[in-house]
Amino acid sequence: MFDRAAKGERAVLVQTSRSGDSDVDARLQEFAELAASAGASVVARVLARVDKPNARFLLGTGKVEELRELKLASEADLILVNHALSPVQERNLEKYCECRVIGRTGLILDIFALRARSHEGKLQVELAQLKHMATRAVRGWSGLDSQRGGSIGLRGPGETKLELDRRYLRGRIQLLQERLDKAAQQREQTRRSRVRNAVPLVALVGYTNAGKSTLFNRLSGAGVYAADQLFATLDPTLRRIDGLPCGPFVLADTVGFIRDLPHDLVAAFQSTLSETRDADLLLHVIDAADPEREQRMADVATVLAEIGAEDVPQLQVFNKIDTIDGAQPRRDDVDGGQQPRVWISAAQDIGIDLLRDAIVDQIGRDRIRVALHVAPAQGRLRARLYEAGVVGGESAADGGGWELALDAPRERLHYLFGLSDGDGSYLRKALGALLAPVDSED
Repeated sequence: MFDRAAKGERAVLVQTSRSGDSDVDARLQEFAELAASAGASVVARVLARVDKPNARFLLGTGKVEELRELKLASEADLILVNHALSPVQERNLEKYCECRVIGRTGLILDIFALRARSHEGKLQVELAQLKHMATRAVRGWSGLDSQRGGSIGLRGPGETKLELDRRYLRGRIQLLQERLDKAAQQREQTRRSRVRNAVPLVALVGYTNAGKSTLFNRLSGAGVYAADQLFATLDPTLRRIDGLPCGPFVLADTVGFIRDLPHDLVAAFQSTLSETRDADLLLHVIDAADPEREQRMADVATVLAEIGAEDVPQLQVFNKIDTIDGAQPRRDDVDGGQQPRVWISAAQDIGIDLLRDAIVDQIGRDRIRVALHVAPAQGRLRARLYEAGVVGGESAADGGGWELALDAPRERLHYLFGLSDGDGSYLRKALGALLAPVDSED
């Protein structure tokens, strides 16, 4: 969407704050890393107190004048503001400072555009960018006064260039949404196939640059690109993991989260983020050496809530312990094992066996494996069990019917007790003793 110079761009960073903010330096440092990830060269930084945003500029008029002088003195050609800018504020700042001005949302969208590699990822990024641009389709400095007219059916004043741009954006957004809907259908078919085969899904989540891709490579041997930068990888990658006592499972590497993740991105990446929402277990990767790690964990929890994944079981993985003096790999079972934590270094292959054991325990903790006899007259029940993805194998039963090897989380089997036409009652009678702990909680 943006033509970028190969040498990058000289940028002035603007960090806003309110009275009482204690993490201004950390936010500014993170924003500088975002700018570097986008290819910008930071030549100056400005701190601006914004207790009451200025409707015209966001910043106060005195700070805007200071920003303009600093831009001229540093010969910068770009201003990056670590705050959401309204279209009016962005346009007014550009006119006054006579250079491009980009808010936090626009910067993150630009980084995602640089990182997207898959077809679906590129569609998602372009859709998010166009939705963002649609709110900023305004007349530029040169004036968009060209008219279109003279053709049959289009005589008269015609359309302004601005109206043409807006109409193009609406059409392109609709086209991209249709293509993404088709991609989502294909992803859903893949998910159903995995569910039918009763293969659990384990998804890596965490703050960007916490080491998810490095851990993914360590567990799967996939060779996914990993680098010490924000949003180094964007497109989700899935790999089947075999050879563990819990049986096979699918490991998914997803996009990293960040504080104030743009809502346009959350909306555009719903199909990708569904890998997180539909997971049987989340590996929440945390940078153990990060002084802001508690805040980072809270930011991840916020994004998980936004996409409806807050109730998925989690295993907290504290990574990069090799950067902490005296730190040793260990496993902590908090709250009676309900909230396990493992301390590792994915880059140095430290504590990975502890993590594998914890994954095995978590996947197997609430998983039921049992044989169920289904009579020839119960073909509908057999079909329903396959549709629910709880059948791990099947063999012919003596005297007719089938012996189904059920392999599924306890809650999924318990949910099937509600099936109609007697199927649920049959399952309750056959499996009720195994699921008694869940029944006792209802």
